[in-house]
Amino acid sequence: MTARILVVDDIPANVKLLEARLLAEYFDVLTAKDGYEALAICESQPIDLILLDIMMPGIDGFEVCERLKANVRTAHIPVVMVTALDQPSDRVRGLKAGADDFLTKPVNDLQLMSRVKSLVRLKNVSDELRLRAETAYSVGLQDLNRTDRPDEQGSVLLVDGRAGSQDRLTRSLKPIADVVAMSDPQAALFEAAETPFELVI
Repeated sequence: MTARILVVDDIPANVKLLEARLLAEYFDVLTAKDGYEALAICESQPIDLILLDIMMPGIDGFEVCERLKANVRTAHIPVVMVTALDQPSDRVRGLKAGADDFLTKPVNDLQLMSRVKSLVRLKNVSDELRLRAETAYSVGLQDLNRTDRPDEQGSVLLVDGRAGSQDRLTRSLKPIADVVAMSDPQAALFEAAETPFELVI
């Protein structure tokens, strides 16, 4: 698997450590020492994944992530926040900023590679779908905005063995999605294979 990964951190030792680990797996690695440089790199060339430190001078990782996700040219790039912050409130703030995943310092090699490879695969699929949709739109096969079905609800498969948690999530999602709730992961796997769900939780 090859992909271009941007490592953003103001501490050179952290950058070198992540860079060495990624190069060992044959990833193409770019680095940035602050948020402004990271944003400029993302504007100038294709990036498949960003490993983004939160605590940086100038603009912090939260703001960098928000700017990336607000820009139509960079919104599709997965962002993994790499941080020493481990409070739930920090993770919530990261999710609100648009982060796709988190890694806690010191970074575990197995967790790093698992997340990177998973998100790169997801981005490849996403890029392929976007390309197909754009092609279909350009030849007039479909309207990307789907203005003919503005109120159509999405379909969600919820897999949770805890009844209370399952009920809470189902109630929360009901206004915006048709929810199929299941407790057995094995049965849910078969259900997901046979039904075109838009999201699996």
